[in-house]
Amino acid sequence: MAEFWGVLAAAASSAFGGTSIGATRYLVAHVDPLAIGSFRFGIGCLLLAPIALISGQRWPNRRDWLQTAGLGLLFFAVFPVLFNASLIYTTSARGALALSTLPLLTLVVGALLGSEALTTRKTAGVLTAMAGVGFALLSGLGHAPPMAWLGDLLMIAAAFCMALYGIWSKPVIRRCGPIPFTAVAMAIGALILIAVSALRGSFDAVAQFGWQQWSAAIYLGAFGAALTFYLWAFALERASPTRVAVTVTVNPVTASLVGALMLNEPIGWNLVVGIVVVGVGIWLATTDGARGLPSAGRSAT
Repeated sequence: MAEFWGVLAAAASSAFGGTSIGATRYLVAHVDPLAIGSFRFGIGCLLLAPIALISGQRWPNRRDWLQTAGLGLLFFAVFPVLFNASLIYTTSARGALALSTLPLLTLVVGALLGSEALTTRKTAGVLTAMAGVGFALLSGLGHAPPMAWLGDLLMIAAAFCMALYGIWSKPVIRRCGPIPFTAVAMAIGALILIAVSALRGSFDAVAQFGWQQWSAAIYLGAFGAALTFYLWAFALERASPTRVAVTVTVNPVTASLVGALMLNEPIGWNLVVGIVVVGVGIWLATTDGARGLPSAGRSAT
């Protein structure tokens, strides 16, 4: 059942991640991407650190320090800058759709690096889930800002960073606890973002923040960072990178709902059909065809 709980945690993480796209899309109109990343992961790290200290889980040891630092730089510094910058140019729906290339990127990169087998069932599941995402967001894709293509490319680059993180972090997470690992990696990324933001004067706009902007920033730290990435690490400890990554197709659905509620971005009836197709794709990619159950006890491929 370990892999089942891993996939479930990944789906929950992706759902919170989708709401974070909407919150970020709101904040980029008020402050630059570096400052948003600083708030998101700075607050997230402050919330995770005490939990990591009392959890009793193993911390990254000396041989893992360099790899943990590199992963922290990749995922909690480079990734959020690309992620946040993309939402300056594109909508929540388009950005989420671009991010949903993550399972396909993870599948291909994992196969190239030899970390995961490229099976027919997983490939079919990934492609089905991505088709569901495309159908779900069909009505919103025609309402694109002039530079939406640039935002889409930046988000795909962010997804590539996330794919590498998912593959390279799994061995380290297995050697230590998911909470200490995530707290350390997030702290490294947050410190870099805060330092660069301070040097660039990115925090100057914070003086104009009202309660709406502060609420969005705190939400990103608590739910979009601490909870989202703890659940992601929890999932990577128990399930294969592709099975975890395919759940990111939940992300565009919640992003579209938040975009519609907060930013008046359009959604249509096709969202419901798309949700069903996404669910079928996740089921195909995360279950064993012979039994219809997560393949616990087998090789995580």
